[in-house]
Amino acid sequence: MIITDHNALNLLLTGSTHYLTTEPDKEAAIYYTTPTEAHMRLPSGVQWRGSWRLTPTGYHVDWTGGPSATWQIDAEPGRIVYRDAEGTERGVLTRLVPGDAEGLAA
Repeated sequence: MIITDHNALNLLLTGSTHYLTTEPDKEAAIYYTTPTEAHMRLPSGVQWRGSWRLTPTGYHVDWTGGPSATWQIDAEPGRIVYRDAEGTERGVLTRLVPGDAEGLAA
C-alpha cells in the first residue's frame, strides 16, 4: 500500500533516521530533520543535504549538489520499501530510528 496520507508520512519521516538497503550489503541512511529538510549518506560515504516536500503521491526531495527525485513509501505487513516515481523498488527499509542516529545533520 503506497502511503499518501500526509499525516502518516510526516509521522513516519520527520525526526527519524531511515536505513535502506539499496543493493546487497549496501546501506544508505536518511535523516528527515524537519518537515522541509533532510540529510543522506549514500553507501559510498557521500553525504547530501536537501529539501523535501510532500506531494499527492508521496514526497519529492531536491539534494544540494545531487539529484532531485520523487519517492513513494510502500508498506505491507513486515516490509516497507522506497519506490521511485515510476514505481520501481529502490530500497528496503531495514531500520527506522528516532532522531539523528548517524549525526548526519551535525
